[in-house]
Amino acid sequence: MVERALADIGEDKSLLLVDDDEPFLRRLARAMEKRGFHVQTAESVVAGRALASAKPPAYAVVDLRLEDGNGLDVVETIRDRRPDSRVVVLTGYGAIATAVAAVKIGATDYLSKPADANDITSALLAQGDELPPPPENPMSADRVRWEHIQRVYELCDRNVSETARRLNMHRRTLQRILAKRSPR
Repeated sequence: MVERALADIGEDKSLLLVDDDEPFLRRLARAMEKRGFHVQTAESVVAGRALASAKPPAYAVVDLRLEDGNGLDVVETIRDRRPDSRVVVLTGYGAIATAVAAVKIGATDYLSKPADANDITSALLAQGDELPPPPENPMSADRVRWEHIQRVYELCDRNVSETARRLNMHRRTLQRILAKRSPR
């Protein structure tokens, strides 16, 4: 896989990674460097836009939701500065509306977290209308549901009653789900 990636990258191997999850960002940066990319990282919209403006990358991986705003602002900056760049948008919660918005604004592909370096590399290097292969080990439906519940719970500041109301779920049912370990 690494040999193919090195052959497909081309001369400009610049890659901008924008994600506010610092441990994930570090791991992904190391993995992409091993695949031959020259990586720059940013943890915010402001930092991502500054790097994209100063030196527009050939490739980018941008998280949709960042602490200081929307990752699509970074995608727009990259597209304005370098229309031929290949941009993959990552998000912890996939929704059709945000996928459409990301593609309309110029993203090459849209992946749900947790995406590994192989999935991201495949999406970045896919040629034309070629679709990347399906993931080797996709999340189970139970895991996707659990991730969604956890995200809404965090967005509601860990308020069980508010989370249950927003998910249209009984509070006790939600408490039981939250008390269990995450499914595989």
